[in-house]
Amino acid sequence: MFETKKASVQIGEDTLVFETGKIAKQTSGAVYARYAGSAVIATVCCGKAPTEPLDYVPLQVEYNEKYYAAGKIPGGYLKREARPKDKEILVSRLIDRPLRPLFDKAFGREIQVVPTVVSTDQINTPDIIAINAASAAVTISDIPFNGPIAAVRMGKIGDEYIVNPTFQQIEKCELEIVVAGTMDGITMVEGGAKEVSEEDMLEAIAQAHPHIQNLCKAQLELKEIAGKEKLPVFVAEEDLSWLEPVKEFAYPLIEKASFVKGKMERYAALKEAHDQIEEKFADVIAEDDKRKGQLAHMYDDLEYVILRKSILEDGVRTDGRKVTDIRPITCEVGLLPKTHGSALFTRGETQSLATTTLGTASDEQMFDNIDGEKSFSSFMLHYNFPPYSVGECGRLTTGRREIGHGHLAQRALTAILPDKEDFPYTIRVVSEIMESNGSSSMASVCGGCLSLMDAGVPIKKPVAGIAMGLITEGADYSKYVVLSDILGEEDHLGDMDFKVTGTEDGITAFQMDIKIAGVTPEIMSKALKQAKDGRLHILNIMTQEISSPRSDINENAPKILTMKVEEDKIGAIIGTGGKTIKGIALQTGAEVNISDDGTVTIFGKNGASAQKAKDLVKSIIEEPEPGKIYQGTVKRIMDFGAFIEILPGKEGLCHISKLDKKRVKTVDEVLTIGQEIPVKLMEIDRQGRLNLSYVDALYPNEESEKKPFEKSEKKSFEKGDRKPYKKKGFKN
Repeated sequence: MFETKKASVQIGEDTLVFETGKIAKQTSGAVYARYAGSAVIATVCCGKAPTEPLDYVPLQVEYNEKYYAAGKIPGGYLKREARPKDKEILVSRLIDRPLRPLFDKAFGREIQVVPTVVSTDQINTPDIIAINAASAAVTISDIPFNGPIAAVRMGKIGDEYIVNPTFQQIEKCELEIVVAGTMDGITMVEGGAKEVSEEDMLEAIAQAHPHIQNLCKAQLELKEIAGKEKLPVFVAEEDLSWLEPVKEFAYPLIEKASFVKGKMERYAALKEAHDQIEEKFADVIAEDDKRKGQLAHMYDDLEYVILRKSILEDGVRTDGRKVTDIRPITCEVGLLPKTHGSALFTRGETQSLATTTLGTASDEQMFDNIDGEKSFSSFMLHYNFPPYSVGECGRLTTGRREIGHGHLAQRALTAILPDKEDFPYTIRVVSEIMESNGSSSMASVCGGCLSLMDAGVPIKKPVAGIAMGLITEGADYSKYVVLSDILGEEDHLGDMDFKVTGTEDGITAFQMDIKIAGVTPEIMSKALKQAKDGRLHILNIMTQEISSPRSDINENAPKILTMKVEEDKIGAIIGTGGKTIKGIALQTGAEVNISDDGTVTIFGKNGASAQKAKDLVKSIIEEPEPGKIYQGTVKRIMDFGAFIEILPGKEGLCHISKLDKKRVKTVDEVLTIGQEIPVKLMEIDRQGRLNLSYVDALYPNEESEKKPFEKSEKKSFEKGDRKPYKKKGFKN
């Protein structure tokens, strides 16, 4: 029999329970985590032996959701879980980012963390359980780890901050973020908001940390009773004394090259410096095969020291900017002739070509997941990062980075989109990164916003985004500098990547990754204030190009019209077996959808197509109105007149006397079957019959010679009446 070890902690409305010892016992570490009706099994394994020395942590996080967890069978032809859904990739990134910095690169073994959702109550979000379970599994494993880490989701409804809000509560939240951290501080934040203030964001993060500390304590308790002995970290002893004269020679060369203006020019200058160094010390380097790799590490170390020293001591960055300066920005809209909306946003050496495409309800994206019933999204943002954007060759793929960056940009713009009832289009924004040197996701936000306005989407306010960086010194981080609009090198060599998007009135999306133990509230506050200043600067430049959405959607976009009809008219619009509604589509080229509440949505290829379909729908439900002129179609011709359809399914009689001012001998002289003519509805008689006049429609301002449908002056006799007087000489 196996022995189960447990630790638990109260978080929000329920208790999170960690269990180990029962499931997946052959792993390096396994934890079964349960919160209310949701449960996750998190496992971690590592390679059997260290590989060659690496300058990164070979970590894989594979979060996955099983449909059986919600009592569901996967949709589609394949009835088993297939490749990861976007949501699973995004949660994998949420788990990876706070874990990765706490592994030792010197461990040198492949590490795989697999959190699996095995039960969900569709009330509590399983991703938060997965983050904590993954950390607990690593903490009790034999893998060296400087954790634990923990995470909570914070929501804000009104003035109340909620820990781990339910799905239902999240829908009402004006702020919703995932906060991860250690016992010492916050290391990751990601989420969105509806234009909340910087103070609200700081308060949510501050309230999250005590809960994170309690979660970390529970993991440490589990480690005490169930933790394995950690594997050793083998650090090879290397003789690096040969590098001292190389460093002395290399430092001024690399320092000079590090401040050459322009990314490609700077790379070329650094390569030239490396070539000079390697040429001078060729004989020394050739003495040992390892020295090439040691030299490469020395280059990185020198660049790290040079960049950080310049910023901390002189306030000067590699491209010559001061710490708060934003790179030059240019904006252009409407540059692609056939797209519905387009924009080119360039900030320094980062450039996004963004397009907006408007579609119909049939273009919505469907999500089949374990969170509840199938859901649909009418807004998509796709981010593409081709290898040519950094001057390289490579495969055109959509990886985890593309999905993560696109999700952040989509979250940033969602807050300012019009309500579906007011703008019933499906919207797709695509950001093609044309070149990159830092913060291409924020360029996607700016470019995407511009393209939406160019397409005529009535957004509430413009949105911009900016990436912030951090350089610190000292164990207590007492000396620090916050950087605005960071370059790629500053992201790589700095201590923080901090992205903020928003309008002039508040934050719409937020993402922060910290490479150090944590940041103080003082640093966070300064970074948010500096980010707001930068965001307002960018918004000012964007609105100089286009200050508000175009007054109408692009002429190339489909036209969507809506109208409301009485529920008892729905059947008439659809017709028997859908015959009527299909006929409208065939006749106009427009798609007509009608909901149970009587809302009719018409999707036309253009304005004329949509309007024609709307007119036909209106004609079906319209009641004939005496005195009104209609465009009718001749259906039948009789000796005494013609039957003319003025509305679908509604015919009236135009008497022969009402075809012209002069006497008409036969109806055929004037009309033919199928002919369209204007007719005036003169009256609806007691039997509901429609009496029409062609001549009154042709001459609406003139009286016809006879009053319409006058009764004969001769007296009529019904059966039983007295026989008429007979003159002499006439026979009966």
